[in-house]
Amino acid sequence: MDKKLLEILVCPVCKGKLIYLADSQELVCKADRLAYPIRDEIPVMLEEEARKLSLEEYDRLP
Repeated sequence: MDKKLLEILVCPVCKGKLIYLADSQELVCKADRLAYPIRDEIPVMLEEEARKLSLEEYDRLP
C-alpha cells in the first residue's frame, strides 16, 4: 500500500483516520468500527462494501 495514499485517505463516514492492516488487506476506522477492503491494491472506500468489526477484532487493533 502506497504510504502517500494512506496519508490522505480518510473514512468516508466520519472523515477519521484509518489504520492499514497488511495481513487482512483492510483499512480500518476505529471510530466507526468499519473495515474497508483493499482489492488488487485499490482501497474500496464505500460504506456498503465495509464490514463491521466485532468487539474482539476492535480490542486487538493497534
